[in-house]
Amino acid sequence: MRLQDLRQRWPFGALPLPGGLRRWVTLASVGFLLAALLAHGRQLLELQLDGQGWCWLLLGIGVSLLSLVVNGLAWGVVLQWLGHGPRWAAVVLLFLDSNLRKYLPGGIWHLAQRLRALQTASDRQPSAPVPHPCSGRQAAVAVLLEPLLAALAALALVPFGGWQGGLGLLALLPLGVLLPRWFGPLLERLERRRLREWTDQGLLQAVAPAAEAAALAPPWQGRGFPWPPLLAELGFVLLRFGGFACCVQAFDLSFSLGWGGWLAGFAIAWTAGLVVPGAPGGLGVFETVLLLRLTAVVPEAPLLAVAISYRLVTAAADLLAAAMARRDLAALRNRSYC
Repeated sequence: MRLQDLRQRWPFGALPLPGGLRRWVTLASVGFLLAALLAHGRQLLELQLDGQGWCWLLLGIGVSLLSLVVNGLAWGVVLQWLGHGPRWAAVVLLFLDSNLRKYLPGGIWHLAQRLRALQTASDRQPSAPVPHPCSGRQAAVAVLLEPLLAALAALALVPFGGWQGGLGLLALLPLGVLLPRWFGPLLERLERRRLREWTDQGLLQAVAPAAEAAALAPPWQGRGFPWPPLLAELGFVLLRFGGFACCVQAFDLSFSLGWGGWLAGFAIAWTAGLVVPGAPGGLGVFETVLLLRLTAVVPEAPLLAVAISYRLVTAAADLLAAAMARRDLAALRNRSYC
C-alpha cells in the first residue's frame, strides 16, 4: 500500500505540531544546551585558554574561512558536472556572499539568492555565476545537489571512527542513492517538493512553473555517478573538520579520543545540523548531537566549550567571507557597467 493511500485512510488526518517541526526541534536543542550550560557553568568558567589556545582558535578561523572557499569551488564543480559552465570567481563570490543568509529565519534564503542568480544570469554580467540563464528546474537541481552531496560526503567519513556498533558501516549506505538507479528519482522527488514548498510560501517567486519543469529533460540525465562533485565536497568537509580540530587542540582535548573518533563524531553532528529541520545554520542541533555522541568518552564541560568555540569560530569565518565577497562582487558588477 502506498504512503498516499495510508494517509487517506488515516481517520485523524494529519496531526501537525503547533508551530511546525522546525520550531520544536529548535526548542529541544536549545533546551538541551541550556541544561548543559547550567549543569556545567562553573566548570566552564574555570576553563581558561593560554596564548597557544588563542592561536589555535585564530587558526581555526583561517581554516574555516578556507573551507568556505573550497565549498564555493565544490558548488562550481556541481555546476560544471551539470553542464552549466561556471565562472569560477563569480561562483565562489556568490556562494560566500549568500552563505551568511543561512542564519536568517527560514533557513533557505542563501539557497534563494543562488537560485535567482542562476535564473537571471547573463553573458554580459561578469558577476553572474554562469554565462546563460538556467530554467527553474535546472537552477533548483544545481542549488539542492550541493548540500545533498556535502551530507553524503560527511557520512562517508564516519567509518574512520571504527566499527561503532555497526554505525561505521551504516553510514556508508546512503552513498547508494548516488547510483543512477536511485539518483534520478531522488533528485526529482526532492526538486518537486522544494519547488512546491518555495512557491506556496511565496519565498521564491522566480521559480519556473511545474509545467515548464516537466517539459525539460532532467539536468542529471546521462551524467553518471557524480564523482567529481562528491570528492570536492569531501575536501570541504575535511577542511571544516580542520577548523573543529583547532578548537579541540585549543582546549587540549585531543588525548581524550583518537582523531578518527573526533572525525566520526563531528561528521555525524555536522550532517545532523545540515539536514535536521531546526534553527537556521544548524544552531543548537550540531552542538546537541555532538554532546550526545561524545560525552560518553569526553568530559562534558570541555566538550561543551569546544562546541561553543567552534560555533563562534565558524560564525566569524562566515562574517569575514561574506564581507570580502561582497566587496569583490561590487567590483565585478562595476566592471560589467563599464
